[in-house]
Amino acid sequence: MSRYFLKRILTMIPVFIGLSIIIFALINSAPGDPYSNIVEGQITISASDKEKALKAMGHYDPIYIKYSKWIGKILQGDMGTSIRYNEPVSDIIKRRILNTFLLSIITLILTTLIAIPLGITSAANSYSIKDKLLTIFAFIGISIPGFFIALVTIKIFAVDLRWFPISGISTINDDSVGIYKFFDIVKHMILPVISMTVIEVASLMRYTRSSMIDVFSENYIRTARAKGLSEKIVVYKHAFRNALIPIVTLLSMSLGYIFAGTILIETIFVWPGMGTLFYQSISNRDYPLVMGCAMIFSASILLANLFSDFVYCIVDPRIRFK
Repeated sequence: MSRYFLKRILTMIPVFIGLSIIIFALINSAPGDPYSNIVEGQITISASDKEKALKAMGHYDPIYIKYSKWIGKILQGDMGTSIRYNEPVSDIIKRRILNTFLLSIITLILTTLIAIPLGITSAANSYSIKDKLLTIFAFIGISIPGFFIALVTIKIFAVDLRWFPISGISTINDDSVGIYKFFDIVKHMILPVISMTVIEVASLMRYTRSSMIDVFSENYIRTARAKGLSEKIVVYKHAFRNALIPIVTLLSMSLGYIFAGTILIETIFVWPGMGTLFYQSISNRDYPLVMGCAMIFSASILLANLFSDFVYCIVDPRIRFK
């Protein structure tokens, strides 16, 4: 199994390099320069100072030279300095990444607790009224964009009912500590988590239903039913255990995709995480920060894929002997 993972890690290296080239090329092909917003905004800078700054950062160098300098620093753990904030990109990301990770973990846990039981129920009662209602819910959840769900939750729970705050991670000018601070953060977290969970539940529920129905058609399930075993034992002990392999693999990959997919939700709720930071850095044309965030998102997806391979080896021992 160690050889298998070594091969997977070695495969990730050219993929990561390829992603870095694509990200760097796309960002450097964007019109304008990093100081355009500063010149046009409230902060003023003279044309000569702007020109000096652009030359100092190597803006006019050929793209292959700029890339070689940038990737060299990345490999040394240096993501550069933010133009907007004038501090290391890595320090800015460190302050935000835990907030996004917190949202992603809670969303994944809730998705697992809700989607898998609903998917099993839908498959065990396939083509019944219960299954049709759950299928309709799943299709609605898959079809509606995440930002629309977020806006609806804000309208209902924040504006109309006033149960939860609209934005941020904590109440402004709130000096509470300990358990009171914890509950304040939880209160701010509820709406973004609901918005992300609805989307994830819909897709995972459909996937669980499909996997369970495939297992139900196997001969050993017919044999278990022919033995007179209760439907509950057939579903949970025989069918679900075998349908679990692709489900667990998908779940282990989901964390990376949820982490990288928080941009819209975090921006709508002004949640101070990686998604909001990425959006703001694009708006500010803060290229070092944009590239740093993009590389973190790319790395999270690659690591999620590697983790899914590891989980697959655990739940399906046959892969260890291949």
